[in-house]
Amino acid sequence: MTMHIPEFALVLLVGPSGSGKSTFARKHFRPTEVLSSDFFRGMVCDDEMNQAASEDAFELLHLVCEKRLRLGKLTVIDATNVRAESRKPFLELARKYHAQVTAVVFDFSAEFCHARNQQRAAERPFGPHVTQRHAEDLRRSLGRLEDEGVRRVFVLKDEEQVAGATFERYRLPMNKRDERGPFDMIGDVHGCLSELLALLRALGYTLTQETAADGAAFWRVTPPEGRRLVFVGDLCDRGPDTPGVYRLVIDAVERGVAFCVLGNHEDKLLRWFNTPDKVKLTHGLAQSVEQFEKELPEQRARVREFIARLPSHLVLDGGRLVVAHAGLTADMHGRVSGKVRAFAIYGDTTGESDEFGLPVRLNWAANYRARATVVYGHTPTLTPEWVNRCICIDTGCVFGGKLTALRYPEQELVSVPAEKEYAEPKRPLAPPPQALVPGGQAAPAEGHAGGHAASPSPAEGASGERSADPDLADVIGRRTIETRFAGKVTIREENAAAALESMSRFAADPRWLVYLPPTMSPCEASARPEFLEHPAEAFRYFRSEGADRVVCEQKHMGSRAVAVVCQDEAAAARRFGAEGESGIVYTRTGRRFFDDPATEAAFLGLLRDALTRADWWAKFGTDWVALDGELMPWSAKAQELLRRQYAATGSAATAALAEVNSLFGPGGTELAGRFAAKAKAAERFVAAYRRYCWPVNSVADLKFAPFFLLATEGQLYFDRTHEWHMRTLAELATAPQVLATPFRVVDLTDPAQEEAATRWWLDLTEAGDEGMVVKPLEPLTRGRKFFAQPALKVRGREYLRIIYGPDYLAPEHLGRLKHRAVGAKRGLAAREFGLGLEGLERFARGAELRAVHECVFAVLALESEPIDPRL
Repeated sequence: MTMHIPEFALVLLVGPSGSGKSTFARKHFRPTEVLSSDFFRGMVCDDEMNQAASEDAFELLHLVCEKRLRLGKLTVIDATNVRAESRKPFLELARKYHAQVTAVVFDFSAEFCHARNQQRAAERPFGPHVTQRHAEDLRRSLGRLEDEGVRRVFVLKDEEQVAGATFERYRLPMNKRDERGPFDMIGDVHGCLSELLALLRALGYTLTQETAADGAAFWRVTPPEGRRLVFVGDLCDRGPDTPGVYRLVIDAVERGVAFCVLGNHEDKLLRWFNTPDKVKLTHGLAQSVEQFEKELPEQRARVREFIARLPSHLVLDGGRLVVAHAGLTADMHGRVSGKVRAFAIYGDTTGESDEFGLPVRLNWAANYRARATVVYGHTPTLTPEWVNRCICIDTGCVFGGKLTALRYPEQELVSVPAEKEYAEPKRPLAPPPQALVPGGQAAPAEGHAGGHAASPSPAEGASGERSADPDLADVIGRRTIETRFAGKVTIREENAAAALESMSRFAADPRWLVYLPPTMSPCEASARPEFLEHPAEAFRYFRSEGADRVVCEQKHMGSRAVAVVCQDEAAAARRFGAEGESGIVYTRTGRRFFDDPATEAAFLGLLRDALTRADWWAKFGTDWVALDGELMPWSAKAQELLRRQYAATGSAATAALAEVNSLFGPGGTELAGRFAAKAKAAERFVAAYRRYCWPVNSVADLKFAPFFLLATEGQLYFDRTHEWHMRTLAELATAPQVLATPFRVVDLTDPAQEEAATRWWLDLTEAGDEGMVVKPLEPLTRGRKFFAQPALKVRGREYLRIIYGPDYLAPEHLGRLKHRAVGAKRGLAAREFGLGLEGLERFARGAELRAVHECVFAVLALESEPIDPRL
């Protein structure tokens, strides 16, 4: 048996222990390609047969497998793999990295495998029940492998078949890395044969008319010495001579002087060839059908077979050049999957339609950062422009624009004008996406149609690489950001515009902004008649998300602050590129917390002294620390808010209600009682906000309560429990200005612990404190569908007067407020948490500043979502 496998694949060896998988793997694959569960068990505990080490061993095996697949390396998994749940993580990795999966199944009897194990009993002291269970699991799996996503299944039933098996690796059709060029890439032709001939002549190609075997005339193209053509797809539809275009291109491809990739119009034409009754004749297909119906059946069959063989994309010139009809992100280059094919021929779409009824496409090129040049078509544009080494060369010839070619490696654009407008575009031809070169200036546009123009090359710095600094092109417009914990997060254009206004005017130096904290949702409205919020609802939420334990932290009424403290200015310059500074304290919106640099420096000095006394520089092996916390008093940052909104409201209510109540004589009336209650509510309102205000004459009057250690050099701490963070950060409370936050861990399976935590909350809030924050013990707790909320706030009755008004507890108001919805706020919190963590992870692993800032900017953009600010 010869087993054909692609050059990049995930190979699962499936069979009971003792079936000979490891011997087979050593015979057919390089040692570096084989990941053996036995080897990883030995690596973690020095004993390959120690099943107690399997969990750690497979965690390491999965990690190495992911690293290899990310790099496009063929990987073989040498484990039993007889259970679906064991195969699932490998199949998920294969889908993530677009690797085809092959299974080699050793369908041997349990008795045969047990006898094999007995021959090496010293190494494998297994009883017969082990191989019996493996064999039964294998029987159940055999019919399911393809349904699970395995592309090819090879079954070996005896030792003779094993001995005679061979592997033949084949190159994927898009892998043309050894084709070095030079190339001339041609944009969407759409049946415009005359313009194609004119463009080929302008490029220096020789054209001669020939006669095919069926008697039809066609044009044969001969390139200048060494050059070859690459067509970006969409040869058909809308134009006047689709069959003539295919005759020319097919002949050129068959003679080796041209390459071609699949376009979305080819994909639809192929479906019409195969099932004509099931395809709607829209988007220009009707013209192609009419033209092909005049052709001989042999010619139609030739075109059908040609399209069926077209690759989704091409990787050329050692991987330095990629051609795909609609473009392709770097993680898909040279890969095969349904997602790769869909992206390559349709682009990155939202699933929505614009006002013209056409798909809304995302600007994937704005996020592109790889070294390979990507050339594509698909979306007609007036003038080609470079965006991050990517260029669209569809200039709308069939719509009366131009037919354009890009010469490679010269980066020269050559175009010819359309002879006429063959089809009316549904949407006006788009202006090119603006490409920014270092310094923030737009790249120059191409010259006039019909001539040669030096194409603006990808934005590069002096070293030939694109600048790592934040770029306007990275943040404007609608954007989608891939995150590990929140999936794809989409930023709407109007939100990005609001964030750009705020950041460009008020934000701190972006080199310091490594993380913006997420918003926090309250719990659901309480069912208790006298409360709007109550801990029971927070406990119920986390219990429903599968969290067994939570941490309840006292909520300080201050302002959220991120403090980045460096050991000295040299550390700040080394890690953050900041000269003359040794840290920063900034707000949730990325603004410096302190307007006065001297005050900031003094406050950072207090924190630095606390870190030094706790020996954190040595303890964490770092010269900088990032902390998330609360800085008090509230009035230190919200003075204007207090003066204009809260104090004004309290003073006016107190004065006015005193006058009103003085008009009521002795004797209680219902109206007098109502206004007396309003006066009492106003007094409590004033008392509520005054509790969080005190004079600040120097940094000695400030208090900082850190509650999360975000990062140190090369290390994040989201894998530590909140209890660990609370106890660890308490070590810094060696000065009056640094507070250790009171907290308690609550077992949600124990009603007594819930009751005790609720009493604690009642004591805090009745004493005038804001309330508490409830968090899952593990910061990254996966819930029913996604990760659970990072935190829920449960605020006290008196504090909520500040939020909802002095008399919000009146039955007519409280009943209405209980109908509030928290779903949108929670969705926002989850996305911001995922973005914040993604940005911090990028910073920790040394990603360039623009990649970190992309996430920070997105968090700020989401803050402009229309969410009830009282939540």
